[in-house]
Amino acid sequence: MKEKKNRKPMGRAGSLLVSLLITAAVGFAYFYVSLPAINLQSGDFYSFLLLLCLVYTISVFVLSAKPLNQGEYSVVRTPREKIKEWFLFVKKSCLPVLILFAAIIVVAIVGQIISMPVFRASAYRELLTVQTGDFAADVAQISFDEIPTLDRSSAEFLGDRQMGTLSDMVSQFEYSGDSTQINYQGRPVRVAPIAYADLIKWFTNRGNGLPAYVVVDMVTQQATVTRLSEGMKYSFSEPLNRNIMRHLRFNYPTMMFATPEFEIDEEGHPYWIAPRVVKRIGLFGGVDIQGAVLVDAVTGQCQYYEEVPNWVDTLYVPELIMQQYDYYGTLIHGFINSILGQKDVTQTTSGYNYIAMNDDVYMYTGVTSANADQSNLGFLLTNQRTKETHFYTAPGATESAAQASAEGVVQDLNYRATFPLLLNIAGEPTYFIPLKDAANLVKTYAMVNVARYDIVAIGDTVPVCEQKYIQMLTDKGVTQVELLPQTKTEGVIAEIRTAVIEGNSYYFIRLQGEKVFYSISAAQNREVVTLSVGNLVIIEHAVAVEDSHSTILDAYTLTVIPPVPPAEQAEPPRSSS
Repeated sequence: MKEKKNRKPMGRAGSLLVSLLITAAVGFAYFYVSLPAINLQSGDFYSFLLLLCLVYTISVFVLSAKPLNQGEYSVVRTPREKIKEWFLFVKKSCLPVLILFAAIIVVAIVGQIISMPVFRASAYRELLTVQTGDFAADVAQISFDEIPTLDRSSAEFLGDRQMGTLSDMVSQFEYSGDSTQINYQGRPVRVAPIAYADLIKWFTNRGNGLPAYVVVDMVTQQATVTRLSEGMKYSFSEPLNRNIMRHLRFNYPTMMFATPEFEIDEEGHPYWIAPRVVKRIGLFGGVDIQGAVLVDAVTGQCQYYEEVPNWVDTLYVPELIMQQYDYYGTLIHGFINSILGQKDVTQTTSGYNYIAMNDDVYMYTGVTSANADQSNLGFLLTNQRTKETHFYTAPGATESAAQASAEGVVQDLNYRATFPLLLNIAGEPTYFIPLKDAANLVKTYAMVNVARYDIVAIGDTVPVCEQKYIQMLTDKGVTQVELLPQTKTEGVIAEIRTAVIEGNSYYFIRLQGEKVFYSISAAQNREVVTLSVGNLVIIEHAVAVEDSHSTILDAYTLTVIPPVPPAEQAEPPRSSS
């Protein structure tokens, strides 16, 4: 019987060629899944290079290893000899790759060191330019129909619930939850694309794309599904090449991106806004944004803008702005002071919210001392499109303390306070806090004075809450009576209509000679249930917003003027005899 011949080891050229092919295959698979930017300032790029070096080295070693038994030429080697032979092999076949491996590690370590705040404190402070502002002058009072009454979770709950009412979509698609707060046609709204319900639904619907997106009005709490004439082909729910991150990477392989935000332009066309990330300090430090790539969600067409169009609302996300202010506030007297002395050190509080002003969206967050106590020194407002930032001095309660104050007033109802929204009410910085029940629905509203968080007003509607709050400010001497945004009217009732809104009975009253209806709830004024057409009344109501076409105004108080009895009417003068 012939003895089997031992397999000859693969030649050096063959093993190198196969190793390169294996490395290329693994590298392509890793790149396709992880999508690292081919950029020396990206940490993912260094991980990618290290992986390629390891795969290549292991492949060459495995493919070039000699069999342990080569018949009469077999040589018994000690472990030390085997290690020595392995090092010789590495030196001959993989030395350039190992040098590259070591160089990558050295560059990464040095890059981290030269980017540390301990060496570049002043550069980190300069990432954000902060101006001092006048709150009453810069932040205008907004009308009742412009105050957002929802937080993100409530808006997404309403959007998801609205999707459930569409029988032709709910079996194939779902609410994505990737919502963005924007100003759309002068209204604060949250917009979000829908998503494929699962992989099978993607496979059967991928040809037409996603047929709609969801818009939730943050003021009226109305959720609508906007259907598109042509479906969105590019989104996060696409698993292959039309995935928005993969589409961006293949078109811009060297750019680093923040998470793309979904927005719509003033005509309602959907886009993905992908902020371009740059690092301004050392190799890895000083994360900032420089322009953005706008991707048409329908066609996939991409365009990079150094200065984005004015309809774009979200370029700088709140987390980045807060991080940059924390550098600005903590490194005011250098790195050592930020750790030890902490003189004049300030930092942002733990949450944020949004304010719509001048057709832009501003990020709001509080500023507190390094001790992180229950008081704020002031707050920041930052334009999310331009990063223009103002600090307003307003000593008072932190957002969490204001939330606790609001919850304390309605503790018997177990309502939960959302993160406050900062408003200008009668020239006073004021926390506006919607309160939700266990079902995540907004049930009532609170206003808490920033400087004096013992001033807490609660109302079932925004106008009622504001009226109570302003009255409390007046009673405590914080503001003057003339600041109350209301006026009076007197007349005879010509028409009465009723409606039940969120479990409360509302009466809509029109006076003779007027087209406006005055809205007041029975819980607010029980006397309204006894009204009849022909009654003479005095109504204190909200001032009509300039250029507004609304035919309904909120009424605060209503007084019925009783008719004068005939006996009390003045008798006609008698003629003298």
